[in-house]
Amino acid sequence: MKNHVWRPLFVVIAIVAVILLARAFYVPKDFGIHGGEGFMYGWYREGNVQEWKDFPAKYRGRDYCAGCHVDQAESSAESMHGAIQCENCHGPAFDHPEEPMQLAIDRSRDLCLRCHARLPYPGSDRGDLPGIEPDEHNPGFACVDCHAPHNPDLEEM
Repeated sequence: MKNHVWRPLFVVIAIVAVILLARAFYVPKDFGIHGGEGFMYGWYREGNVQEWKDFPAKYRGRDYCAGCHVDQAESSAESMHGAIQCENCHGPAFDHPEEPMQLAIDRSRDLCLRCHARLPYPGSDRGDLPGIEPDEHNPGFACVDCHAPHNPDLEEM
């Protein structure tokens, strides 16, 4: 064969060799040792399992909050916001109540509009999630000025 065929072949072989050599140095030895359960669950690093178990959780969940805030948890669970986790509005409880002592509550209109802004699509205005026109419904005011977040179907005023 001529050189114009051999040169690209040698280049491809060299590239494959470099990739395999780099893989041997960079991929941890315990990666993918649990193959057999399928592609999705068989490819992980066994040494990483303990690292994730030791990693502190940022979000604790509704049950963690309800341990101390019983009244708010019951009120919220019975309201239209019952399906929403506390930390969606109050922020992650990471090390709460030690640090921070009190969670910063997002009382902004933008937080409420993430779910309650009426979208310009057919069928987006469902009855179980009332949407508003932000430019028409009390612009310039925070939603919590009129609505109680833990019991939104009742007016706070």
